[in-house]
Amino acid sequence: MHLRAAAQAEIRDDHSWLEAFMATAWAHHEVECAAGVAASIEKDFGLLHELCSAGADAAGWLPVFGGRQPAGAPADELPHPPLLLLEPAEVRTAAAFLAAVPFDGLWDAAGAKILASFGPGWAEALVVEVFRGHHRDLRAFYGRAAAAGHTVVKAGWFQGAATGG
Repeated sequence: MHLRAAAQAEIRDDHSWLEAFMATAWAHHEVECAAGVAASIEKDFGLLHELCSAGADAAGWLPVFGGRQPAGAPADELPHPPLLLLEPAEVRTAAAFLAAVPFDGLWDAAGAKILASFGPGWAEALVVEVFRGHHRDLRAFYGRAAAAGHTVVKAGWFQGAATGG
C-alpha cells in the first residue's frame, strides 16, 4: 500500500487522474519518502489495519483502509488499482488517533490474532518490532501530513500494477 500526502489543491477527485498521479509518485517513491510526503506498507497492511482498528477509538479505521473512492472509480468491481482519498480533516483525525493511542495498547488488543497469522515459526518479539515500526512510521507520516493540512491518497499496488506490468 502506497500513501502520498499532497495539498488538497494539487489533487483531483478523479480515479484516472489519481492513478497517473500515484504511478508518477511511485516512480519517485524513495525521494518522496525521504522528503516525508510518502510512505508504504508492504504486505502487512491488512494486519496493520486490524492493529489500528483494535483501538477503542473509532478513528482507528482511518490510517490504513479509511477514506473514500475517488469519482470515476468502477462501482461494480474493485478498481485497479484501488485508490482511496482522505480529506485533510480525516488526515488530522488519523494523526490524532495514532499520536494518542499507544502501540502497546493496540498490541494488547490485537497482537495475539496478528501473531497467530504469522504461524508458529515466528518469534513474538520480531513480529512486535515489525508492527511497532509500522505504527511509528504511520504516526510520523500522518503527523507531517496533518501539520501541513494535506490530503492523503492511498493506492493498493499489486505486482506490477504501478508500472503497467
